Amino acid sequence: MSKTAFSWELFNKAPIVGIVRGLSLEEVKQILPMYREAGLTTIEITMNTPDAEKIIQYAVENEQHGLNIGAGTVCTKDDLKKALEAGAQFIVTPILDKKVVKACVKKEIPIFPGAFTPSEIFKAWSLGASMVKVFPATQMGPSYIKELKAPLNQLKLLPTGGVSLDNMVDFFKAGADGVGMGGQLLDKKLIQEKDWQKLKTHFSQFIKQLPRR
Repeated sequence: MSKTAFSWELFNKAPIVGIVRGLSLEEVKQILPMYREAGLTTIEITMNTPDAEKIIQYAVENEQHGLNIGAGTVCTKDDLKKALEAGAQFIVTPILDKKVVKACVKKEIPIFPGAFTPSEIFKAWSLGASMVKVFPATQMGPSYIKELKAPLNQLKLLPTGGVSLDNMVDFFKAGADGVGMGGQLLDKKLIQEKDWQKLKTHFSQFIKQLPRR
């Protein structure tokens, strides 16, 4: 397990969870300094990325100053064990698995489980989720977050899937406590072209759009 705990202070500075999926360790080595320098603070490496554990371990050992490093696409307790052994400071799941949530709560590891319906979302929160990842947010959009928050204003929600530079502010205005973003944030074309400086500028656009907190 990571010796350094997840920092909510860091997260709240830039409440965006960047999702690394299918990138190589060499690419991640280039991305992390740019990510931090742009002002972003929280990033997850999905467990279905080749060498995910090695990437998480590298990130925690070499780049965790100023960054929260987590594991995503954690679907089982076996995934969770591997993620925590690699040093993940927080856990994100695409689905609601009671065992995974309870294990994280017991270990005091922030857990953002995926849920979609009001009942699933409330159940995830009741189990002790730190925030609930509303996934997929693509079809329903910001209005769904607003509707959920009206009767369930105590919930902390992290819409993920379909969040982009164009609609991110709308999600925050609707009451989102953070957002999760993959390809919209970690631009694959810029990464393939190894245009790291342009990628940093791209990251900065998201920071500029964040509502003042």
